[in-house]
Amino acid sequence: MKESQVAGVLTPIFAQFGLELEAVEIIPAGKRRLLRVVVDGDGPGGTGPLLDDIAEASKAASAALDSADVAGNAAYTLEVTSRGVSRPLELPRHWRRNTGRLVVVRLSEGDTITGRIVSNTDDGVRLNVDGEDRHVPFADVDRALVQVELNRPKAARSEDEEG
Repeated sequence: MKESQVAGVLTPIFAQFGLELEAVEIIPAGKRRLLRVVVDGDGPGGTGPLLDDIAEASKAASAALDSADVAGNAAYTLEVTSRGVSRPLELPRHWRRNTGRLVVVRLSEGDTITGRIVSNTDDGVRLNVDGEDRHVPFADVDRALVQVELNRPKAARSEDEEG
């Protein structure tokens, strides 16, 4: 089983559910293998896919993998997950889907800034840092991670979260 073969089978399946294949990892686990697939998508609110959508796509992905026989006779466990907050923001769509969230950004020059995503373009992001907007070009970003906030300010929540 090769990651590229798995991606080739799964990419069109996930596209049918409005999901994008972000990563494929094949992890040995004794006699079996763990096939971890990370997906993302806009979802109904534009902030990421719903768990129900991922569950439905997982069933279709499992059937497609069995039909394509990319695993051969090897036993595997399929795990389909969303990006979550542990994966870095790398593409403009990642930033867009996290508008309103707090991020820590390590810049190429070594500085680190913490701010809330206000908006983004294909070239950079506008962050609210200590009450002031700051434009950060993506070319200057070394690594950016969403921060978990247990009591996120109401003004920063999306309409879906307030419902």
